[in-house]
Amino acid sequence: MARVTVEDCVEKVPNRFELVMLSAQRAREIVSGAPLTVERDNDKNAVVSLREIAEETISLDAVKSSLVQGLQKQAAFSEVDEDEPEFDAIGPEALIAADAGEQYANADGMSVEDTPTELAKDSE
Repeated sequence: MARVTVEDCVEKVPNRFELVMLSAQRAREIVSGAPLTVERDNDKNAVVSLREIAEETISLDAVKSSLVQGLQKQAAFSEVDEDEPEFDAIGPEALIAADAGEQYANADGMSVEDTPTELAKDSE
Protein backbone atom coordinates (compact mmCIF):
# COMPACT_ATOMS: atom_id res chain seq x y z
CA MET A 1 0.00 0.00 0.00
CA ALA A 2 2.86 2.41 0.71
CA ARG A 3 4.14 2.17 -2.88
CA VAL A 4 0.87 3.46 -4.29
CA THR A 5 0.88 6.19 -1.65
CA VAL A 6 4.37 7.35 -2.65
CA GLU A 7 3.35 7.48 -6.31
CA ASP A 8 0.31 9.55 -5.34
CA CYS A 9 2.47 11.88 -3.23
CA VAL A 10 4.96 12.54 -6.03
CA GLU A 11 2.12 14.23 -7.90
CA LYS A 12 1.66 16.63 -4.96
CA VAL A 13 5.37 17.07 -4.10
CA PRO A 14 7.46 16.44 -7.23
CA ASN A 15 10.83 16.52 -5.47
CA ARG A 16 11.26 13.11 -3.81
CA PHE A 17 13.79 14.41 -1.30
CA GLU A 18 11.36 17.11 -0.17
CA LEU A 19 8.62 14.49 0.01
CA VAL A 20 10.72 12.32 2.32
CA MET A 21 11.57 15.30 4.54
CA LEU A 22 7.93 16.44 4.77
CA SER A 23 6.65 12.94 5.39
CA ALA A 24 9.21 12.31 8.13
CA GLN A 25 8.36 15.63 9.81
CA ARG A 26 4.65 14.81 9.71
CA ALA A 27 5.36 11.34 11.15
CA ARG A 28 7.27 13.04 14.02
CA GLU A 29 4.29 15.30 14.61
CA ILE A 30 2.00 12.25 14.74
CA VAL A 31 4.30 10.59 17.28
CA SER A 32 4.18 13.80 19.33
CA GLY A 33 0.40 13.56 19.50
CA ALA A 34 -0.86 15.57 16.52
CA PRO A 35 -4.35 14.54 15.46
CA LEU A 36 -4.66 12.29 12.42
CA THR A 37 -6.56 13.60 9.40
CA VAL A 38 -7.06 10.16 7.79
CA GLU A 39 -8.00 6.77 9.21
CA ARG A 40 -5.03 4.82 10.54
CA ASP A 41 -6.17 1.42 9.12
CA ASN A 42 -3.44 -0.33 11.14
CA ASP A 43 -0.72 1.59 9.24
CA LYS A 44 2.49 2.94 10.68
CA ASN A 45 3.02 6.66 11.19
CA ALA A 46 5.15 7.04 8.05
CA VAL A 47 2.43 5.49 5.88
CA VAL A 48 -0.24 7.62 7.55
CA SER A 49 1.80 10.77 6.87
CA LEU A 50 2.19 9.78 3.20
CA ARG A 51 -1.55 9.15 2.92
CA GLU A 52 -2.25 12.57 4.46
CA ILE A 53 0.03 14.21 1.90
CA ALA A 54 -1.52 12.25 -0.99
CA GLU A 55 -5.06 13.11 0.06
CA GLU A 56 -4.09 16.74 0.82
CA THR A 57 -5.68 16.68 4.27
CA ILE A 58 -2.78 18.58 5.83
CA SER A 59 -1.15 21.91 4.99
CA LEU A 60 2.23 21.28 3.42
CA ASP A 61 3.27 24.86 4.18
CA ALA A 62 2.67 24.29 7.90
CA VAL A 63 4.71 21.08 7.82
CA LYS A 64 7.51 22.88 5.90
CA SER A 65 7.65 25.71 8.44
CA SER A 66 7.77 23.30 11.38
CA LEU A 67 10.52 21.34 9.60
CA VAL A 68 12.61 24.46 9.01
CA GLN A 69 12.04 25.64 12.56
CA GLY A 70 13.15 22.26 13.91
CA LEU A 71 16.34 22.31 11.85
CA GLN A 72 17.41 25.82 12.81
CA LYS A 73 20.35 25.87 15.20
CA GLN A 74 20.29 29.51 16.26
CA ALA A 75 17.54 31.07 18.29
CA ALA A 76 16.11 34.42 17.28
CA PHE A 77 17.45 37.23 19.45
CA SER A 78 16.00 40.64 20.03
CA GLU A 79 18.04 43.67 19.04
CA VAL A 80 20.92 44.71 21.29
CA ASP A 81 20.11 47.40 23.82
CA GLU A 82 21.90 50.61 22.82
CA ASP A 83 22.42 51.62 26.49
CA GLU A 84 24.48 48.54 27.39
CA PRO A 85 28.20 48.90 26.62
CA GLU A 86 29.93 46.08 24.80
CA PHE A 87 32.82 44.38 26.60
CA ASP A 88 36.13 43.75 24.89
CA ALA A 89 38.65 42.23 27.29
CA ILE A 90 41.61 42.82 25.02
CA GLY A 91 41.01 44.85 21.91
CA PRO A 92 43.19 45.05 18.83
CA GLU A 93 44.97 48.13 20.21
CA ALA A 94 46.15 46.19 23.27
CA LEU A 95 47.44 43.36 21.09
CA ILE A 96 49.42 45.82 18.94
CA ALA A 97 50.87 47.38 22.09
CA ALA A 98 51.81 43.92 23.38
CA ASP A 99 53.58 43.12 20.12
CA ALA A 100 55.57 46.35 20.49
CA GLY A 101 56.80 45.18 23.93
CA GLU A 102 54.58 47.49 25.97
CA GLN A 103 52.93 46.30 29.15
CA TYR A 104 49.14 45.88 29.13
CA ALA A 105 46.59 44.59 31.64
CA ASN A 106 44.65 41.34 31.28
CA ALA A 107 40.91 41.16 31.93
CA ASP A 108 41.60 40.22 35.58
CA GLY A 109 43.75 43.33 36.12
CA MET A 110 47.12 41.54 36.14
CA SER A 111 49.77 42.66 33.71
CA VAL A 112 51.53 40.16 31.48
CA GLU A 113 54.67 40.38 33.58
CA ASP A 114 52.68 39.69 36.78
CA THR A 115 51.12 36.43 35.51
CA PRO A 116 52.66 33.13 36.56
CA THR A 117 54.87 31.54 33.93
CA GLU A 118 52.50 28.56 33.46
CA LEU A 119 49.65 30.87 32.55
CA ALA A 120 51.83 32.95 30.28
CA LYS A 121 52.88 29.81 28.40
CA ASP A 122 49.23 28.75 28.01
CA SER A 123 48.25 32.11 26.55
CA GLU A 124 50.91 31.93 23.81
